Formats: sequence, structure tokens, C-alpha cells
Amino acid sequence: MFELFSNLALGFHVALSPMNLLLCLIGALVGTLIGVLPGIGTIATVAMLLPITFGLPPVGALIMLAGIYYGAQYGGSTTSILVNIPGEATSVVTALDGFQMAKQGRAGPALAIAAIGSFAAGCFATVLIALLGAPLTSIALAFGPAEYFSLMVLGLIFAVVLAKGSVLKAIAMIVFGLLLSMVGSDIETGVSRMSFGIPELADGLGFATVAMGVFGFAEIIRNLDAGSEMDRQLVQQKITGLMPTRKDMIDSAPAIARGTILGSILGILPGGGAVIASFAAYTLEKKISRDPKRFGRGAIEGVAAPESANNAAAQTSFIPLLTLGIPPNAVMALMVGAMTIHGIVPGPQVMQKQPDLVWGMIASMWIGN
Repeated sequence: MFELFSNLALGFHVALSPMNLLLCLIGALVGTLIGVLPGIGTIATVAMLLPITFGLPPVGALIMLAGIYYGAQYGGSTTSILVNIPGEATSVVTALDGFQMAKQGRAGPALAIAAIGSFAAGCFATVLIALLGAPLTSIALAFGPAEYFSLMVLGLIFAVVLAKGSVLKAIAMIVFGLLLSMVGSDIETGVSRMSFGIPELADGLGFATVAMGVFGFAEIIRNLDAGSEMDRQLVQQKITGLMPTRKDMIDSAPAIARGTILGSILGILPGGGAVIASFAAYTLEKKISRDPKRFGRGAIEGVAAPESANNAAAQTSFIPLLTLGIPPNAVMALMVGAMTIHGIVPGPQVMQKQPDLVWGMIASMWIGN
């Protein structure tokens, strides 16, 4: 325990230097803006900003890139709630109840609960990174092909459970989605599949592009319709009453706690940790609710749980990166690239050889939150 506190003291000493504080602010601010703007995404942003890190110290570069990643998880909730356009893939499920709350004149409490849930989950996840990095990574290592397949099937089951109306239509859309995911190059052979000779389809269809088309474009066209006067007024009206009521806090506190724990666990698993975490948290809240019919109609738990889960998952995804050098998702793979640029070999040796780097980044997450 004494060693933990001495490591955290070292981390805060590094993170609180003026340069690192500035880079943490820039990272969190840029990340939030990227989350608000639909279609850009953290992967593209981090990839574009990688060359900038050449001229930065290694700790500062990683602090900035980390801030962009977890900042975007929070920023995506803003457009999901206000205009029903998810800024990030992880905020898709937030739009289900967040936008309904906004239509009822409760956009302020929805935004506030998203911020409170994101902050609480982020802080808890950072504590987990400091305390349980190595043990939690060993759990992820125990996952083999069968477990990964089961996890993907679980994600598809969530999609059916969340769907409204006909189950047959929901399953048909899942099959259609699987067909779209097959577009691109075969992983084993490199042979092009269903790309119809179009070079742009060689890398497959990006999730952000599909989400923007399904949610963003459809919402914009619907708002242009003369019958959607209420939606247009919603975008223009002033948001008041940002502070949630006592009842809102009582209703959302258990959802924030459950979303945080679920997101923290799912975040260390390879794949779309934050995306799966947000859907899983929403499904859990809907299942254990005394009145599941409230969900999709403005239930505040439908905002609190997924927003807590995606922020917790975003930060615990640093555990396998920092302890084993294994990137659990595409953004973490880019972080590996940033470390390689600066001559740092990701893995267990980093914590022993460069403790200022690891603990400085961990401490910066508290400041960023």
C-alpha cells in the first residue's frame, strides 16, 4: 500500500507540471469536441494527431492522447441528448432515453447526469487501474476463441433485446449488419469480399460512417419535415435547469454504480469494450427495472448507466496496454504507435523502467476527469 501511494505521489508530481497540465486540458477539450461532432471519431483524430507527438515529451504526448480518448466518450452524449445524433458509437444507446428527456424539456438534467456519471465512472476506473492492473489483465488473458465468440453472440442478443416491435425485424437487421461487416478484405487470405471493385471499400465499412448515416442523416431529413416542428424548436430553445433534482439523483445513483462496475470489467476485454459496455449497462437497467416500459420514453437511468459504463470502459482499456502492451481496441493500438515513436516498448517492463510515464498518465486521468 505504501508503494502505491509513493507511485501516485510520483504520478501527480509528473502530471501537475505546467506543460503536462496544459496537454491534459488540450486532450480533454479536443476529445470532448470530437465526441460532440458526429462522424469524426477518436480513431481518426488520434491517428491525425500522432505526428504532432514527435515534438512533445513522451509523457505529455500520451497524456494528451489519453485525454482525447476518454474526453470523446463524454462529448458524444451531448448531441445524443440534444439532437438524437450520437457523436460517438458508444453514445448510440444514450440517444434512446436522452433525446426523449430533451423533448420533455429535461435536457438539462440529462446532460448533468451524463456528466456526473462520466466523472464518477472515470474516477473509479482510474482507481482500478492503479490498484488492480495486473490481476484484471490476467482475467482478459484467460479469454480464448470460444469466449470471444460467446461475447460477440451476447452483443447480438443485446441488439434483439433492445429492439422495439417485431423480433423478426430485429433479427433481420442483425443479419443485414453481419453482411455489411463482411465487406472488405478477408483477414486470412487478403482477398477482397463484396467490395465490387471499389478501392474505398477494401478496408470495409467504418462503424462511425454507418452510425452517422443511420442516425444522423435520417434525423436531419426528419427535422426538415414540416411535421417535426417540435424537434426544430428543441434545438433552438434555451436549456434551463441544469441541476438534476433530488429524485433524479436517487434514481440514477444505483444505475451509475452498476454501469461503472460493468464498464470497468468489459473495458479490459479486447474488441469494442466501451460500445459493448454501454449497451450491456442499458440492457441490465431495463431488465432489473420494475417498469421496463419507461425505457425509451425518457428514463434517466437510460442515460446514467450507459454514460457511466462507456467512460469506465474507456479508461480500464488502458490496463492491458500499460501492464502487458496488448492494445484491446483500435485507439489503444494507436497509443502503442505513439509509444513506439518515442522509443518506448509497451509491456510489463515499462512500469519498472519508466514509472514516471505510467503513473503520470494514471494521475492525469483524475485531473482530466
